[in-house]
Amino acid sequence: MPSLPTVVRAEHRGGYTIHLAFTDGVEGAVDFSPWLEGPVFEPLTDPQYFQRFFLDGGTVAWPNGADIAPETLYERTIANQAA
Repeated sequence: MPSLPTVVRAEHRGGYTIHLAFTDGVEGAVDFSPWLEGPVFEPLTDPQYFQRFFLDGGTVAWPNGADIAPETLYERTIANQAA
């Protein structure tokens, strides 16, 4: 069974958009604003806090423990390329 691609590079591109690069070479920008709801994601609505992301476990994460599953980010990146 092939392994799921994970995030190997992430660069802030303004607002709530992060350009992602995956282990299989897929790259693209993803708007994270649709996920910024609920208690764990509320702090990320502060643009300065949002920019404090880092890579952890093959995905994008924040100091408060918020993260988005790498497969979700991969699917969104692929969908954005097709649009």
